[in-house]
Amino acid sequence: MGQEIEDLLARVDPQAFEALAAIFEAPERRWFFSGQGRSGLSAQMAAMRFMHIGRTVHFVGEVSAPSVRSGDGLLLVSGSGETPVSLNFAKIAKQEGAVVALLTHKPKSPIAAIADVVLTVPVERTEQFGGSLFEQSALILLDSVILGMTRRTEGSHETMRYRHTNMQ
Repeated sequence: MGQEIEDLLARVDPQAFEALAAIFEAPERRWFFSGQGRSGLSAQMAAMRFMHIGRTVHFVGEVSAPSVRSGDGLLLVSGSGETPVSLNFAKIAKQEGAVVALLTHKPKSPIAAIADVVLTVPVERTEQFGGSLFEQSALILLDSVILGMTRRTEGSHETMRYRHTNMQ
């Protein structure tokens, strides 16, 4: 598994990765994260880290998530790039004037056609079941965005420790 992940990450387009990282630079932007199935779990873990660094983040479908509006951002994790629920979320967000970002392994998908930023997670073949390699790599890429943000923000690790749950 480790070798598969390493090989995949070496094929990620650095310019596309930088474009994804750049859209998270505006600290005032509210972010909505979503994905279905295991892709959704990767999106939830990433959303948690963005919250830890002090960003306003919501996971679509949670009872406390407000409506998406102009100036907000929607990050979707969808291997196929065509999951009906995620496609509908992308359409709604775009109609409201939100920025749409997508992590997918299908850059010519319906959601990619809507998205402002697409990061292709180049899954070619895998010995793992289902979309495991995609989901693992998507999370690592999003954690890498967070790591870059923490390197540019003084006191970020203290903020993350403070914002980490104390109710476990």
